Amino acid sequence: MAKDKTAYVCSNCGQESAKWIGKCPACGQWNTFKEIKVAADTGRVAATNAAARAGHELRTTRPMRLREIVSTEERRISMLDDELNRTLGGGLVPGSIVLLGGEPGIGKSTLSLQTMLRLSMGDGSMAKGLRILYVSGEESAHQLKMRAERINPAAMQSDGFLILCENSLEAIFQHIKEVEPDLVVIDSIQTVATDEVESSAGSVAQVRECAAALLRFAKTSGVPVILIGHITKEGTLAGPKILEHIVDTVIQFEGDQHYMYRILRSIKNRFGSTSELGIYEMRQDGLRPVSNPSELLLSEEHDGLSGVAISAAIEGVRPFLMETQALVSSAAYGTPQRQATGFDQRRLNMLLAVLEKRVGFKLMQKDVFINIAGGLRVTDMAMDLSIIAAVLSSNVDTPIESGWCMCGEVGLSGEVRPVSRIEQRVQEAAKLGFHHIIIPRSNMRAFANKQMPIELHPVRKVEEALRTLFG
Repeated sequence: MAKDKTAYVCSNCGQESAKWIGKCPACGQWNTFKEIKVAADTGRVAATNAAARAGHELRTTRPMRLREIVSTEERRISMLDDELNRTLGGGLVPGSIVLLGGEPGIGKSTLSLQTMLRLSMGDGSMAKGLRILYVSGEESAHQLKMRAERINPAAMQSDGFLILCENSLEAIFQHIKEVEPDLVVIDSIQTVATDEVESSAGSVAQVRECAAALLRFAKTSGVPVILIGHITKEGTLAGPKILEHIVDTVIQFEGDQHYMYRILRSIKNRFGSTSELGIYEMRQDGLRPVSNPSELLLSEEHDGLSGVAISAAIEGVRPFLMETQALVSSAAYGTPQRQATGFDQRRLNMLLAVLEKRVGFKLMQKDVFINIAGGLRVTDMAMDLSIIAAVLSSNVDTPIESGWCMCGEVGLSGEVRPVSRIEQRVQEAAKLGFHHIIIPRSNMRAFANKQMPIELHPVRKVEEALRTLFG
């Protein structure tokens, strides 16, 4: 029997080393190397043994010419949820492995449970529901039943939804062999451990080997597997970075626990686009898909209030209008504060410098606070113009007239740069009843010889946009 050896693995990127290193040479992070014990039969052998114990034949492969490979369109499993289907690229591909991550309490287990309950019951598109095996390593069967009764009481009569509370990978594979499910959910991958690795559950070695074994099972059997994963305090998925390379799709659940909205964002997708996202509303009976987020984000009445500007933003490929709030007040202390919620604070500092240098508004002795309504975090550069407009509106205590919205990226010289998908932004604003929209002048080429239901105000510089709004 070969002697076990000790190795060190970076928990951030998966880099291996024979000795402990303070700084990872691959990703540059400090104090990320963790000690693991590498047994003689770990790695590919461990994954092969676990899958073999499940009773699945391992296919032998041979080199093939490209023209010999028969390609067919991937048949996808509808999740009976338009937002989740959009994020996955049209549905769940058989034999794929999906990793769902998010902060504690954000709603990962709720989303998985309500989706699986719906799939087990089926609908008009399915002759019958799917056979689901939900493996929970964190909650008891009683806890899951109480949550299921709150989310979907009608699903209590479904025979296709099976719950297994187990942490051993070998026992899980044995139950999979007996049940023969159509879909497997592991909640969570950090709680599952295999006997092939001599370390505790959640360690780098355990997460890597368990994920590799589940990947081999999914690819050889054609049964899709959904893994639920924890995230670290830095906001990244816990475990080695190699875990994200193993799976086919990585989706992350984002949002603020104090707000009702959640965003399901695709980070990696081998079967679709990573620019898609889904939006949900957290309610007492579970998560409700939001088909038109603009109406919810603009539900508050803000006529006559200064420091509020509406921006036509795009997250992923979906356009929606968002409310930008700003508060400018005299600095109570020697150093003025700059705070941003839902927006990049470094970019806020840059926009304030542009407003002071190029437009001439002195904000050096002012506190500036920015908030994106709804608890969402936006990365669209087209929000720049609305940030500047909201800051100036609060500074002079003059409200922006109702029926106005805007979009545009602001450069360091004070120019308003063009933005992408301008037609979608304008159409979304017109659909929601806005009468005026400020856009970059460079984007006017997209509207040549077109009659729009909303009045367009092209601008080239920030001063022109502010003059259009405030006269």
